[in-house]
Amino acid sequence: MSKTSQQNPTTEANGISVIHTQAHTSGLQQVPQLVPVSPGGGGKAVAPSKQGKKNSSVDRNSDEYRQRRERNNMAVKKSRLKSKQKAQDTLQRVNQLKEENERLEAKIKLLTKELSVLKDLFLEHAHNLADNVQPIGTENTTTNPDNTGQ
Repeated sequence: MSKTSQQNPTTEANGISVIHTQAHTSGLQQVPQLVPVSPGGGGKAVAPSKQGKKNSSVDRNSDEYRQRRERNNMAVKKSRLKSKQKAQDTLQRVNQLKEENERLEAKIKLLTKELSVLKDLFLEHAHNLADNVQPIGTENTTTNPDNTGQ
Protein backbone atom coordinates (compact mmCIF):
# COMPACT_ATOMS: atom_id res chain seq x y z
CA MET A 1 0.00 0.00 0.00
CA SER A 2 1.28 3.42 -0.79
CA LYS A 3 0.94 6.28 1.64
CA THR A 4 0.12 9.65 0.25
CA SER A 5 -0.66 12.48 2.60
CA GLN A 6 -0.99 16.17 2.07
CA GLN A 7 -0.78 18.90 4.66
CA ASN A 8 -2.76 22.09 4.23
CA PRO A 9 -1.98 24.66 6.92
CA THR A 10 -4.58 27.34 7.53
CA THR A 11 -4.33 30.26 9.94
CA GLU A 12 -7.43 31.17 11.88
CA ALA A 13 -8.34 34.50 13.45
CA ASN A 14 -7.08 33.54 16.90
CA GLY A 15 -3.46 33.18 15.73
CA ILE A 16 -3.40 29.38 15.63
CA SER A 17 -2.46 27.33 12.62
CA VAL A 18 -4.47 24.21 12.03
CA ILE A 19 -2.86 21.56 9.89
CA HIS A 20 -5.34 19.38 8.05
CA THR A 21 -3.88 16.14 6.71
CA GLN A 22 -5.36 13.83 4.15
CA ALA A 23 -4.32 10.20 4.13
CA HIS A 24 -5.30 8.01 1.21
CA THR A 25 -4.07 4.67 2.57
CA SER A 26 -6.68 3.76 5.10
CA GLY A 27 -10.13 4.88 5.99
CA LEU A 28 -8.87 6.36 9.30
CA GLN A 29 -9.85 9.91 10.03
CA GLN A 30 -7.05 12.34 10.78
CA VAL A 31 -7.38 14.76 13.70
CA PRO A 32 -6.30 18.36 13.02
CA GLN A 33 -3.27 19.55 14.95
CA LEU A 34 -3.07 22.93 16.69
CA VAL A 35 0.21 24.68 16.01
CA PRO A 36 1.17 28.18 17.20
CA VAL A 37 1.62 30.69 14.37
CA SER A 38 4.87 32.10 15.73
CA PRO A 39 7.89 30.22 14.39
CA GLY A 40 9.50 30.01 17.87
CA GLY A 41 6.60 27.97 19.15
CA GLY A 42 6.44 29.95 22.41
CA GLY A 43 2.74 30.80 22.26
CA LYS A 44 0.01 28.65 23.73
CA ALA A 45 -3.12 27.55 21.98
CA VAL A 46 -6.13 29.30 23.50
CA ALA A 47 -9.44 27.53 23.89
CA PRO A 48 -12.33 29.26 22.11
CA SER A 49 -14.20 29.74 25.42
CA LYS A 50 -11.31 31.79 26.81
CA GLN A 51 -10.66 33.93 23.72
CA GLY A 52 -13.43 36.43 24.31
CA LYS A 53 -12.46 37.03 27.94
CA LYS A 54 -8.89 37.92 27.12
CA ASN A 55 -9.75 40.37 24.37
CA SER A 56 -12.36 42.32 26.33
CA SER A 57 -10.73 45.08 28.30
CA VAL A 58 -11.98 45.52 31.83
CA ASP A 59 -12.24 48.97 33.31
CA ARG A 60 -10.41 48.70 36.59
CA ASN A 61 -12.24 51.71 37.96
CA SER A 62 -15.73 50.34 37.38
CA ASP A 63 -17.99 49.32 40.25
CA GLU A 64 -18.44 45.84 38.79
CA TYR A 65 -14.68 45.28 38.70
CA ARG A 66 -14.25 46.50 42.28
CA GLN A 67 -17.08 44.24 43.46
CA ARG A 68 -15.57 41.25 41.72
CA ARG A 69 -12.16 41.99 43.20
CA GLU A 70 -13.64 42.44 46.67
CA ARG A 71 -15.58 39.16 46.42
CA ASN A 72 -12.48 37.41 45.12
CA ASN A 73 -10.33 38.85 47.91
CA MET A 74 -12.86 37.70 50.53
CA ALA A 75 -12.97 34.24 48.96
CA VAL A 76 -9.18 34.03 49.00
CA LYS A 77 -9.06 35.11 52.66
CA LYS A 78 -11.72 32.56 53.56
CA SER A 79 -9.90 29.82 51.68
CA ARG A 80 -6.57 30.64 53.34
CA LEU A 81 -8.14 30.77 56.80
CA LYS A 82 -9.86 27.45 56.17
CA SER A 83 -6.58 25.94 55.02
CA LYS A 84 -4.73 27.31 58.05
CA GLN A 85 -7.45 26.02 60.41
CA LYS A 86 -7.31 22.59 58.79
CA ALA A 87 -3.54 22.49 59.25
CA GLN A 88 -3.90 23.48 62.93
CA ASP A 89 -6.60 20.85 63.48
CA THR A 90 -4.41 18.22 61.87
CA LEU A 91 -1.44 19.20 64.03
CA GLN A 92 -3.61 19.09 67.15
CA ARG A 93 -4.92 15.65 66.20
CA VAL A 94 -1.36 14.42 65.59
CA ASN A 95 -0.34 15.59 69.06
CA GLN A 96 -3.38 13.92 70.65
CA LEU A 97 -2.60 10.66 68.88
CA LYS A 98 1.05 10.83 69.97
CA GLU A 99 0.01 11.30 73.60
CA GLU A 100 -2.49 8.45 73.36
CA ASN A 101 0.14 6.25 71.75
CA GLU A 102 2.62 6.95 74.57
CA ARG A 103 -0.06 6.23 77.17
CA LEU A 104 -1.00 2.96 75.48
CA GLU A 105 2.65 1.89 75.19
CA ALA A 106 3.11 2.52 78.93
CA LYS A 107 -0.02 0.46 79.62
CA ILE A 108 1.35 -2.36 77.45
CA LYS A 109 4.61 -2.37 79.46
CA LEU A 110 2.69 -2.44 82.74
CA LEU A 111 0.38 -5.24 81.63
CA THR A 112 3.32 -7.25 80.23
CA LYS A 113 5.09 -6.94 83.56
CA GLU A 114 1.92 -7.95 85.44
CA LEU A 115 1.44 -10.95 83.13
CA SER A 116 5.01 -12.06 83.79
CA VAL A 117 4.52 -11.85 87.57
CA LEU A 118 1.25 -13.77 87.40
CA LYS A 119 2.82 -16.47 85.21
CA ASP A 120 5.65 -16.89 87.69
CA LEU A 121 3.17 -17.18 90.59
CA PHE A 122 1.08 -19.71 88.70
CA LEU A 123 4.09 -21.84 87.77
CA GLU A 124 5.40 -21.74 91.32
CA HIS A 125 2.00 -22.73 92.71
CA ALA A 126 1.63 -25.52 90.14
CA HIS A 127 5.11 -26.80 90.99
CA ASN A 128 4.32 -26.81 94.73
CA LEU A 129 1.09 -28.73 94.14
CA ALA A 130 2.93 -31.27 92.03
CA ASP A 131 5.49 -31.80 94.83
CA ASN A 132 2.80 -32.30 97.53
CA VAL A 133 0.64 -34.73 95.57
CA GLN A 134 1.90 -38.28 95.31
CA PRO A 135 1.17 -40.31 92.22
CA ILE A 136 -1.71 -42.81 92.59
CA GLY A 137 0.39 -45.96 92.15
CA THR A 138 2.91 -45.09 94.88
CA GLU A 139 0.59 -44.86 97.91
CA ASN A 140 1.72 -46.47 101.18
CA THR A 141 0.30 -50.00 101.10
CA THR A 142 1.13 -51.22 104.56
CA THR A 143 -1.03 -54.05 105.69
CA ASN A 144 -2.81 -53.75 108.94
CA PRO A 145 -1.96 -56.70 111.22
CA ASP A 146 -5.46 -56.66 112.63
CA ASN A 147 -6.98 -57.12 109.24
CA THR A 148 -6.11 -60.61 108.01
CA GLY A 149 -8.16 -60.40 104.89
CA GLN A 150 -11.34 -61.84 106.28
